[in-house]
Amino acid sequence: MRGRYVVVAALTCVAVGAHADDFFRDGSFNGELRLYRFDRNYDADTQHDSRANSLAGLFTVKSGKVGGFSLAATAFSAQSFGTQSNDVSRVDTSLMGPKNSISGFSQAYLEYANRWLVARAGDQYLATPWMGQSDSRVIPASYQGAMLDFKPAKGWDIYSIRTLRWKSRTSDGYTDDNVYYPSTYHGDSMYGNNGSLPRTTREADGTTAIGTTYAAGGWKAQAWYYDFEHFDRMGYVDGMYTLKTESGFDPFIGAQVVRQTSGSDNVLVDTKTKITGLAGNRVDAQAWGVDAGAKAGKAKFDLSYNKLERQHGAVGGGAIISPYTNTYATDPLYTTSMLRGLVEQGPGHAWKARASYAFLQDALTVTASYAHYGTNLRGESHDVYVDIVYGLDKLLKGMQLRDRWEHTVGGRNNLNPGNLPWTNNRLMISYQF
Repeated sequence: MRGRYVVVAALTCVAVGAHADDFFRDGSFNGELRLYRFDRNYDADTQHDSRANSLAGLFTVKSGKVGGFSLAATAFSAQSFGTQSNDVSRVDTSLMGPKNSISGFSQAYLEYANRWLVARAGDQYLATPWMGQSDSRVIPASYQGAMLDFKPAKGWDIYSIRTLRWKSRTSDGYTDDNVYYPSTYHGDSMYGNNGSLPRTTREADGTTAIGTTYAAGGWKAQAWYYDFEHFDRMGYVDGMYTLKTESGFDPFIGAQVVRQTSGSDNVLVDTKTKITGLAGNRVDAQAWGVDAGAKAGKAKFDLSYNKLERQHGAVGGGAIISPYTNTYATDPLYTTSMLRGLVEQGPGHAWKARASYAFLQDALTVTASYAHYGTNLRGESHDVYVDIVYGLDKLLKGMQLRDRWEHTVGGRNNLNPGNLPWTNNRLMISYQF
């Protein structure tokens, strides 16, 4: 609730000397409806197949501006209409948890904006590489804190972010935890998370992030520093260059680097928590990657590679500690699949081949990929992925049908249940208005 108190206090200050009509005159309302069906089918007899259905609505109200200030709030509600199984092991709890409904607010913030600056305080979505919305479920993840976006030149942004708490994509409110805490920690309804820490672990103290992004011509680049307090400190850099030609064939190449060390009073070290099966005396991760491919007309293809070095004595043998993406598979590594990547599997290497093509005047896009992982702790595995997106604007503007399917095979140490293959299918219909 603290973020909402910030908003209310700020609104009181802004409203002094201003008429309420001025503040709300140019307001806006928009939203999205999402109907999702998730299925997990396992080859292992010891693991129940699971499914989940959900109809969710996200509704955002934004006020007009007074002296550059405005207010915004996003309410959400997700309902399964009693379709959840009474046996939790047969429910895909990553969609909306085990209950039949969740509701709340994912955003409630005060914003100040001018030509050079955007500043927000309160509950809000973020879009940074290692701390974002993880928006592949009915409700996005969001954060409670403050964000400054300074724009010194066209295409160049400099960010400063401080968060105190967060709301996972299955939670109905904000809590002092992250994905390494167990489900229902301090009453949180967080599911589909890593959950390795003991329930007696101290509360998380949020995150400080400083970063910059640049995009101009064929260049896109970014650099970030994160202090995930009491978990790790991370430096991340990536860049991509696309050679734009007049032939319709535009090659591109990119590279990325991750460096991570322990923060003070590291809770993973202090609690001897095992990540990817290993505890350690420090957080110590080094990773790099490359991606190369081309756009050719309505087609796009690329081949990517990532390497995560093994570090003896480190948590997870050198695993990347990612408090807001682990098990969500929403990190920025080039080779991450729909279900997992090197963040979830630990040190080793991975490569991924991907191709996509747009049909029917770009209304239908089909993407297919193959990813292979060779890791020190989880062995050899591979994932096959198909993603079909059909825009239904001709039927109803803003409507989209999407189906994502992935089949994973291999691995050891129970990477897959019973070390046997399984398949995840996600059917999604969305309507933005």
